[in-house]
Amino acid sequence: MSKHNISAFSRKQLAVLSWWHDSSPYCAMDGIICDGAVRSGKTLCMVLSFIAWSFYAFNDASFALCGKTVTSLKRNIVTPVLPVLSSLGFSVNAVLSRNEIEISYAGRKNRFFLFGGKDESSASLIQGMTLAGALLDEVALMRRSFVEQTIARCSLENSKFWFNCNPEHPQHWFNVEWIKKCSSKNCLHLHFKMEDNPSLSKEMIERYRSLYSGAFYERFVEGKWVAAEGCVYPMFDEKIHVVAPPENGFEKYFISCDYGTVNPSSFGLWGLHGGTWYRIREYYHDSRKTGVQKTDEEHYSALEELAGDEEIESVIVDPSAASFIQCIARHEKFRVLKANNNVIDGIRMVSDALKQRKILFSPSCSDTVREFSLYRWDDGALRDAPRKENDHAMDDIRYFVTTAMNESGNDFFVFASDRENNNF
Repeated sequence: MSKHNISAFSRKQLAVLSWWHDSSPYCAMDGIICDGAVRSGKTLCMVLSFIAWSFYAFNDASFALCGKTVTSLKRNIVTPVLPVLSSLGFSVNAVLSRNEIEISYAGRKNRFFLFGGKDESSASLIQGMTLAGALLDEVALMRRSFVEQTIARCSLENSKFWFNCNPEHPQHWFNVEWIKKCSSKNCLHLHFKMEDNPSLSKEMIERYRSLYSGAFYERFVEGKWVAAEGCVYPMFDEKIHVVAPPENGFEKYFISCDYGTVNPSSFGLWGLHGGTWYRIREYYHDSRKTGVQKTDEEHYSALEELAGDEEIESVIVDPSAASFIQCIARHEKFRVLKANNNVIDGIRMVSDALKQRKILFSPSCSDTVREFSLYRWDDGALRDAPRKENDHAMDDIRYFVTTAMNESGNDFFVFASDRENNNF
């Protein structure tokens, strides 16, 4: 199936497309929930079905299209789907600067408003609206307050809800309150696997299976709501990932920093060679072990020593380390980048980089190797979180991967950030 041409739907996709029709045994239900594996064909059929139902049931009504952010919503749904609607005979007038789309078909016209639900303030944006229905894509990534406010706005007779997501932690509120209670919520629940997407070849399915491991494999490939357990990076292998870096020929250099005063500080010097990033050497200071608590200036001196004579593109620092960032800025030698500090997304990206051998480590980086073997998920947490121990080199590595590798134009994340692409 090409980007805009639909050749066939699977049986499960056809169920999504028709569940609301009077001829369906599910037509009296108030909503539908589709969850499961990435690239399993949930989203496209959900959106097309939502639009078709809106014209089947209403005229001159307002609807909500919701994503984690308006930007991701436009990228994942609006941009790919509008050409499909036009090819099916719908007339589309998109005023994206106002986050509004007006769609007409066979003498009927409806309005669709775009919303992002990533934070608590998002709920206020949708207050006061009267909606005939709402589609919430990536609902597990939205704030509960936003989702509940959106549902409350669907107050017209015969309004319906549409939910779509990939699995998260089993104690996630959406799994507990909606998927496990779908019958009492009067919602149809359909669980998708990659095989439910007829446009996905066996080769592409195997490609996705090769990208993930551990809990992320169970979630994104098998579509299970499972807790992350055990080692955070089970794919790390000293025999594979610990190698002597090239002596020269590096194209560019970065330094990543996890700064601590009482807690350890961990800095890593990274060099790019032939498409692979090497952690060439590191600085690691644990004041509890040494009995010496260093000042910002002393840590900065260690940073300069780590850099040596290399031309450093940027120093990536945890944004919470304000005093150390100011210290670096005062010396006017290095450009500072505040790290992207989304822990779970960062762990996914580091996992992908390890699996694809895009990051390797010098044998001299002994504290990094030690932490890889000790870094564990907190199995007592109600959501995904690593234990706050043996995590300082792990944090600075995550800062590097999520911040420097993205900035440097490295494109290997195209398969890791599934919902950042057209994940239909």
